[in-house]
Amino acid sequence: MRFVDFVDLAAQLFEGAGVVVMVVGAAVSVALALRDARGPLRAKAYRQLRHYLGRAILLGLELLVAADIIRTVAQSPTLRQVVILGLIVLIRTFLSFTLEVEIDGRWPWQSPPRGKDEAGPPGA
Repeated sequence: MRFVDFVDLAAQLFEGAGVVVMVVGAAVSVALALRDARGPLRAKAYRQLRHYLGRAILLGLELLVAADIIRTVAQSPTLRQVVILGLIVLIRTFLSFTLEVEIDGRWPWQSPPRGKDEAGPPGA
């Protein structure tokens, strides 16, 4: 197996992992929200759905960006490929940033509200 083939396979695996993370994350998020919608956490089910779904999308986007970087850097990139990669990374970074703001409800440089654990889901 040539190096180029190995790198192409690695990029495809990262892309596949990104898609799997988003699909499985969405399914798990919906399942958890449906479970909570029937119990005492009914009022918080929607917020938790958005939180878990947003985190799954963020992780999937990170993997997709990694796949694009691997594919572009491993080849002998042309200026056009580098510009396209830059635009893709810029767009996905913007999406990640806006999703992060939407999930946390604050700008990244703001400190979290007192007593709120950033690692856990909202309302947990």
